[in-house]
Amino acid sequence: MPRSLAIALTVTDVAFILYWTLAALSQLGLLHIPPEWMYANYEQRDVIAWNWSFLPMDLAFSAFGLMSVAAARRGDPVWRSYAIVSLTLTMAAGGMAVSYWAILGQFNPSWFLSNLLLVIWPLFFMRRLLRIPEAPVTRSA
Repeated sequence: MPRSLAIALTVTDVAFILYWTLAALSQLGLLHIPPEWMYANYEQRDVIAWNWSFLPMDLAFSAFGLMSVAAARRGDPVWRSYAIVSLTLTMAAGGMAVSYWAILGQFNPSWFLSNLLLVIWPLFFMRRLLRIPEAPVTRSA
């Protein structure tokens, strides 16, 4: 595994686990997060539900990303498959959030660009991970 991929996966995945931990503590009333740090309409029931709908996907890509890094450290070739799953789910989650904000016409740079980054950075690694040697071309007579 390239060192840059291990770093990108670890930073992203730990950040999302931290995000969901803070979100849960906030939802339970155990932590106050300043409103200016939050996304638009964060206090509305439907928006809360929309945000929490990402939990399974975010935790899945975080788990696969961290498992990929751990497998690579062990020299287990399964790291590549785990990384592909993690990067695919990361792009899907980022793309869904970007679409949501774009449909609403809300372009808060901190939320919009951070989600756009989740769509873009995995592409640099997916290109390499999905590279499959070309089969020889055979011509029939």
